[in-house]
Amino acid sequence: MQKTQPAEIIRHLRHLTETIGVRLAGSPGEAQAADYVAAEFERQGAKVHHEAFPVQRCDVREQQLQVFHDGAWHDAGCSLFANTPGTAGEWVEAPLEFFAGPTGYQQADLAPLLRGRVVLHLGCHIESRENYRRLVAAAPAGVLMVDVRYPGASPLADAIFPVYAKACGAVPTLNVAYLDAWRWRERGATRARFRVVGGPRPAESANVIADLPGRDPAAGIIFLGGHHDTQADSVGADDNGSATAGLIELARVLAPVPRRRTIRLISFGAEEQLSVGSSAYVRRHRAELARDGRCLFNFDSFGSLLGWNTLWGSGPVELDALMPEYFRRHGQQVRRESGVLPYADHFPFVAAGVPALTLMRWNCASGRFFHHRPDDDISRVSGEVMAASLNAVAEFAADMAAAERLPFPVGIPQHEQPAVTRCWEDLFGGWSFS
Repeated sequence: MQKTQPAEIIRHLRHLTETIGVRLAGSPGEAQAADYVAAEFERQGAKVHHEAFPVQRCDVREQQLQVFHDGAWHDAGCSLFANTPGTAGEWVEAPLEFFAGPTGYQQADLAPLLRGRVVLHLGCHIESRENYRRLVAAAPAGVLMVDVRYPGASPLADAIFPVYAKACGAVPTLNVAYLDAWRWRERGATRARFRVVGGPRPAESANVIADLPGRDPAAGIIFLGGHHDTQADSVGADDNGSATAGLIELARVLAPVPRRRTIRLISFGAEEQLSVGSSAYVRRHRAELARDGRCLFNFDSFGSLLGWNTLWGSGPVELDALMPEYFRRHGQQVRRESGVLPYADHFPFVAAGVPALTLMRWNCASGRFFHHRPDDDISRVSGEVMAASLNAVAEFAADMAAAERLPFPVGIPQHEQPAVTRCWEDLFGGWSFS
């Protein structure tokens, strides 16, 4: 079998990050990325089609934030969360309330503390719909979200989960830099004001689906996935241009390989709003997945120049036992993390009962220090690192596609089912959400 080529991976990455640039869900940049992936898949002889789905595009034209301390207003960087409203360009000003998300929700009544205030919220997002409902019901004037995973000087970008916004509503929510929040506390900040021109508006995203057909339709499908959208102001070389370029290379090296099973490559749209494309796919193809889904291997931010390979996901122990050897054959090691992780495109497949893993490459204890930042550019990634991991997964996919019998059972560990169901219902809205 052919090997993936670092130079080819970097060539695709340059097009994604330098020619196209930022690829927000529902934006022209995301659509250009999807078209580029489709054209490259077709070049390798794959059968390709798009599947569109609705999203809320975060369309921000201006945003300003000022915080009052030491007797004066001070400018600060900010980034509007996707799925939260702007202010139509009007200033919103209110007292500033520091709120520790990990413990603050223990209070029985949030309204006396938060109503009419700008809430500086420690916590990268709100991992309980009930907590989010209580926050919105308290009627704050706005929220300044501090991502506690990455104590940096740049505001990151993120989204309120679509099902949360639809079920509970939303107030203007801006990401701010951790070190800015620290300084405001240190300097005794008392008030904040902000204005945003623009906000969410209805748009369309798409999954790009490419089949390398197998000779036996009844043998099932091996899935390979990754997402092609990015966060605000980020060209996303690692998150997730690494996977987009990687899927194109996998199509090239796997196309000539004899297959009993079909290999289906999916470049997902709108992952950054919480796997909107992946969940749209499994809802649309639930019956097919139950019948034909054998496993998914997903890629998300796996190219970091410095770091270690990490596998997340859910599947049988036999599948877990296979993966380290494939990586060792290509000079790599991989660390398997336990527990249910609902924050990547493998998770909706897990909810559908398909064994699914995501490969990430962390470079700090919380993930990647340039996560969702403008400096996630091509200097952050290594073509050689990506090629080695892609070669390991290409060999795995080729073997699984050719095998007369898969060396693992298809299904999700029973002990993980309650957590999977809880996350699918709470974070994604279950099977009925649209």
